[in-house]
Amino acid sequence: MTVENGGILDTLAAPQIFSRAEVIREICVHLEPYRVGERPITGGTVIAKDLTIDSLAIMDMVMELEDRFDVSIPMGVIAEIHTVDQLADTIRELGARG
Repeated sequence: MTVENGGILDTLAAPQIFSRAEVIREICVHLEPYRVGERPITGGTVIAKDLTIDSLAIMDMVMELEDRFDVSIPMGVIAEIHTVDQLADTIRELGARG
């Protein structure tokens, strides 16, 4: 979209919409070091229960994902996220709002 602002034309970039698969793939990359044995990380993986990750590492990962996908996840929302699917859906929903 192009907007005229005081005689200057600015182009506003539309928010980039990432596919669910892209978001889940990125989350899985971040969670891979915390995987237990050969058990795969799936959408149903409960992050704090099924993996060997602590709360500090979860917050670090969330901050990296926020940077990667240019979103900001409120702390209250983070507390309600339990699975990989929920995290992916939250990132996509916030990203779509731009």
